[in-house]
Amino acid sequence: MVDANTHVDIDAVIPPDSDSPDKAVARAELRALLERKLDELPEAFRVVFVLRSVEEMSIEETAQCLDIPEATVRSRHFRAKSLLRESLAHEIDLAERDVFEFGGARCNRVVANVLKRVADGDDQGSCGH
Repeated sequence: MVDANTHVDIDAVIPPDSDSPDKAVARAELRALLERKLDELPEAFRVVFVLRSVEEMSIEETAQCLDIPEATVRSRHFRAKSLLRESLAHEIDLAERDVFEFGGARCNRVVANVLKRVADGDDQGSCGH
């Protein structure tokens, strides 16, 4: 679990590399995903998260800016990060399933073709060489 006071820099997660277009694309996709998930947060949590984690304002500064108690800033920031983690974890779980997704009917056709070729090779007394 990430420490509640940790600031995550996307460029630190995926360092910029001018020689690697795939890393630049991955970084842009990660940034877009984070922005989408941040936009999905309820406004009260999103505003606190942006002020604390993006603008790097202190708890006191955030509380003054929003005219809310410091305890509220702490709880909203903690809850915003929890909601973001849950949302990102769900997104990763969905992507993880797609990585090794079973091909269904296509896979069955491939297996049938391989078995047919093996059987045809056996009828000729060779392995197809």
